[in-house]
Amino acid sequence: MAAMDADSWDRRYAETDLVWSADPNRFVAQELAALPPGSAVDLAAGEGRNALWLADLGWRVTAVDFSAVALDKGRRIARARDLAIEWVHADLADYQPPTADLVLIAYLHVPPALWQPVLRRAVAAVAPGGTLLLVGHDETNLTEGTGGPQDLERLWSLDGVLATLDDLVVRRAERARRPVAGQRDAIDTVVRAERPAA
Repeated sequence: MAAMDADSWDRRYAETDLVWSADPNRFVAQELAALPPGSAVDLAAGEGRNALWLADLGWRVTAVDFSAVALDKGRRIARARDLAIEWVHADLADYQPPTADLVLIAYLHVPPALWQPVLRRAVAAVAPGGTLLLVGHDETNLTEGTGGPQDLERLWSLDGVLATLDDLVVRRAERARRPVAGQRDAIDTVVRAERPAA
């Protein structure tokens, strides 16, 4: 991701109190609430809404994003709530995530040339017995849903995601509808997969 993208996201995050909700994404909460806490990496964490929620549940979280402004917001919220999170300012184009019990990517929408290596590194970072959770705007959202990127190549393909999971065991894989106030539903790709225990 180019520095220009980071600058534009810094400006976007600086314009308002929170760009996204303070609550975790609905699918993140559904899929992860019952997991026993361990180590977690939240890639493209933004202001940290999912990372903060995980830390509240007892996870040891590393939150990674290329927007310093977003990370500063998350850091301030974590400090106010007395939550210990490692905030990492890094570009996912060349960031190697540490091995973790949970690897999360929520709504990272970049061109395929970047998305594929990021996803492969995320899959490789899942520890034995660990979980990968992916949530993003599905390609069908462009014509059947609402919101999200309007560039088809930046939207997720369920088949494309599944083809990149190597030896992970898929526990959930679907195009899920997400209600959006006053509009038709958004359509998200939701994939939860696990690496078999050693």
